Amino acid sequence: MDAQEILQKYAKGERNFTQVSLIQVCLTQANLIGAHLEGAHLIKANLKGTNLTEAHLAQARLNQANLTDAKLIKACVVYAQLSQADLSGADLTNADLSGSDLSFAYLGGADLTGANLSKTNLSNADMRNTNLEGANLQEANLTGADLTGAYLEKADFTGATMANGMTYPLNYRV
Repeated sequence: MDAQEILQKYAKGERNFTQVSLIQVCLTQANLIGAHLEGAHLIKANLKGTNLTEAHLAQARLNQANLTDAKLIKACVVYAQLSQADLSGADLTNADLSGSDLSFAYLGGADLTGANLSKTNLSNADMRNTNLEGANLQEANLTGADLTGAYLEKADFTGATMANGMTYPLNYRV
């Protein structure tokens, strides 16, 4: 299946695209609200500006994907592979990214308000100027992550691993 087939089927009302393999696909500015892409291979995909609101991307492989300015509001992205992905300016409000790998990802300017990032690997992630208001980062790995200028009000870092293996104490909220 290629990008055109996905968009045509989506336009006809189909939402189930689980296990699809679309490596290096270009779906910029596409509307895939509520699409089921569980286990999809979207490695190096160009999803810039794509609307994936309430999409299901559990266990999807999005390594090195371009998700700049994408909308992933209330998306289910649990246990997904997003290492080295570009999520700059993406809207991940109330998204569930628990257990995902975002190591070396670029999240500059992304909105993660209320997002669930518990047990997520954010090691060496560039999170400068990211909005993490009310985000759940319990037991997340933030070793080497850059949080310069990030908005952290009411974020929960309980048990999170920071620089040099340091962990925040239980019930720690910024």
